Amino acid sequence: MKANYSKQEKLKSKKIIDLLFEEGRSVKAYPLRMVFVETALPEEGLHHQTSVSVSKRQHKLAVSRNRIKRLMREAYRLEKHRIDTKGMTFASLILYTSRDELSQAEVRKAMVKLINRFNDAITSS
Repeated sequence: MKANYSKQEKLKSKKIIDLLFEEGRSVKAYPLRMVFVETALPEEGLHHQTSVSVSKRQHKLAVSRNRIKRLMREAYRLEKHRIDTKGMTFASLILYTSRDELSQAEVRKAMVKLINRFNDAITSS
């Protein structure tokens, strides 16, 4: 499996993002939180779309927010092969909840935990 994060894998649909906040379930692995929902995706053959977000309230500077988002996308790109959707299609939003900026290694370790908890959550439902 290629370790890329293509345009088709990025969640951009306003309708689906609104659905995430209305009906989504969440899992946490500090400092990350994933809100996800099972839904039909506009892209054919794709099982999972995701997006990342950092709170403007906690990180005032755009430089800081952009760096954290870059770290999160890179960690997701490297660890997404661990996601097991069991043939279902999911949309998810990964939120950064800490006030501190963490290193790439710490973000990646949290991403592994988050993906494992996501897999457990969809298996148990």
